[in-house]
Formats: sequence, structure tokens, C-alpha cells
Amino acid sequence: MTNPSTLRSHAQITLCQMIFVLILSVVIGLSVNAIRSGGIPVIGDWSNEDRLSSNDGSSLVISIVEVKAAFNENRAVFLDARDKGLFEQGRIKGAKSLPWHSVDDHFIEIVEGIVNDTLIITYCDGETCDLSHKLALFLKGMGFSNVKILVNGWTVWQEMNLPVEGASFEN
Repeated sequence: MTNPSTLRSHAQITLCQMIFVLILSVVIGLSVNAIRSGGIPVIGDWSNEDRLSSNDGSSLVISIVEVKAAFNENRAVFLDARDKGLFEQGRIKGAKSLPWHSVDDHFIEIVEGIVNDTLIITYCDGETCDLSHKLALFLKGMGFSNVKILVNGWTVWQEMNLPVEGASFEN
């Protein structure tokens, strides 16, 4: 029969070993991250405004209030970065489809006639959807100077009961 104090001693040794391995793993991970080019910041601002910024650091985020005003005044072009199937099911009224995954195939035909300083609002769906951000950066790189992102655009637009169109909304 095993002595209870021996079992306790083995459990304490095992616990100490686990803590040591955990601490060693954290130290190695942080060290590799620090010396690696393009390491991941340990501390940072992960807000939408900071996360969704252009290469010069300026925020690309636009509020739903500003978007609604731009829509009502007909002074913006809306580009849906989601896949074509989702676009066809439902979209912001008047939006054009420019899916990020096939942007090279459709870019010219979609942006034809859009002046470089026109307000372009990109959107997709979901708080963490980055398709609209990628599309916005691409558009900025192609010379469009007034590009903004409506974060979680499709959901926010519907929650505000703003005009929509698509197969899911036809009578």
C-alpha cells in the first residue's frame, strides 16, 4: 500500500513540473515573438478604429449614422465584399458586388465610371469579417482616396431597417 504522504509528495512534484513547463513555454514563446521579424504585438489597441486602418494609420471606419446620411443623399457607392451568392440573397439597396475572393476578375467592370474621390463604402457581415477591410485597402491602393468600411455592415444595415434588396426580400 502506498503511503499518503508519498502520494502527496508526488502530486506536488508533478504540479511544480507542470508550472515550470508552462512558464518555460511562455518565456520561449515571447522570446521567439520578440526576435522574429513581423512578430505579433503582445499589447495593443484592438478596437475597430485601430484594427481597420489604412497603411498611413488613418481609420477607415465609418459610423452607421454617416453611412445613412450618405445613402439618403445619394453620395456614396456601396461595394459588397461578400461572395456573390450572399450578395444575391440580400444587400444594401443599390450596392454593387465586388467579392474580395474574385476582385481581380470583376474590378474593372465594377469601378468603371467611379471618380477617384467618390465616397466608397465597403461592407461584409460579421464583427470579425475582414473582407471589407481587404477590399478597402485594395481600392486605396488602386487610387481611390475616399474609401470607408461599415463594420458588420450587412447586419447593422438590417438592424437599422434601412433599404435592402435581393432574392430573400422579394415578394
